[in-house]
Amino acid sequence: MRSKLIPVEEAIGHVLPHDVTMIVPGQFKGARFKKGHIIREEDIPILKACGKDHIYILELDPDELHEDEVALRLAKACCGEGVTFSSEVREGKVIFKAERDGLFKVETEAVFRINLLGEISLSTKHNNLWVKKGDQLAGGRAIPLVVKESHVKEVERICSEYSQGVLRVLPRKVNSAGLVITGNEVFYGRIEDAFAPRLIPKLQSFGLNVLGPLFAPDDREFIRSSIEDLFNRGAEVVLVTGGMSIDPDDVTRLAIQDLNPDHYVYGTPVLPGNMFLYASLGDRVILGIPACAMFFKITILDLILPRVLVGEWIAREDIARLGHGGFCYNCPECRYPICPFGKAC
Repeated sequence: MRSKLIPVEEAIGHVLPHDVTMIVPGQFKGARFKKGHIIREEDIPILKACGKDHIYILELDPDELHEDEVALRLAKACCGEGVTFSSEVREGKVIFKAERDGLFKVETEAVFRINLLGEISLSTKHNNLWVKKGDQLAGGRAIPLVVKESHVKEVERICSEYSQGVLRVLPRKVNSAGLVITGNEVFYGRIEDAFAPRLIPKLQSFGLNVLGPLFAPDDREFIRSSIEDLFNRGAEVVLVTGGMSIDPDDVTRLAIQDLNPDHYVYGTPVLPGNMFLYASLGDRVILGIPACAMFFKITILDLILPRVLVGEWIAREDIARLGHGGFCYNCPECRYPICPFGKAC
């Protein structure tokens, strides 16, 4: 990269190596053109009004790229399904946005490898975050004004290893959820149910059709039959509340086991939510919800449910990884998901 002084009329298409200040007495004083701006024909009279009859311009070597082109190539390399980026790239910076509602997925190792190279940065929101269409997801930029093309090609090579994209938003695949409320105390009217008022609005916030709730006593066969009933009525995921502890009257776990699930995980390293249960029968899922969901706004359910809704299969390893960051701060005012709870992976 070299710089030289030329008449402003000859500067079209060249890159400014510094800010150009404009002063309008009593009205404005500041940078009229930013460093890195590519000079256009319509800029000439404005530059002259700024007192610039001559200007220093940059001449790029054949193996160098301007910061805006770097940002554009970074964006194209990183984008997977459901992610787009701002059409206007300025000062070497690009913003990634969600094209739809869904689960934001980040290939965190790729992000690490890109940032380890230096000169190009990529900053993202957390992996496994539920987002809305139009939400900003990440920002990328070239740090210096000019970057070697070989550096950009290495970023593109890293991204090419991730066939689905480094950044993507997965769409919701589940449309209907069922709800079974267990417990003799609720079934026989001894107390009022507190689960449904919490869970139904949560499920509906994802656009789900909610089937139920069905109420079941602490009876193994009754609970099993209620779950099957909801599946037969079209539920793709069934939430079963209560009866998740080791108390002899808590038979919910046993009722779920009686369905012979393909995959069954009971217990998590997350507080609140230690006694959570995940089971799958083919592409249908059962979530066992412990009592904490009645008392806490955010629990293990909020970490797992979004992933279930996009069709992810949850392994024991996925749940085990939630231990780091899985201890709720119990803030006086909950601001989840702007919060570190469950965000370590």
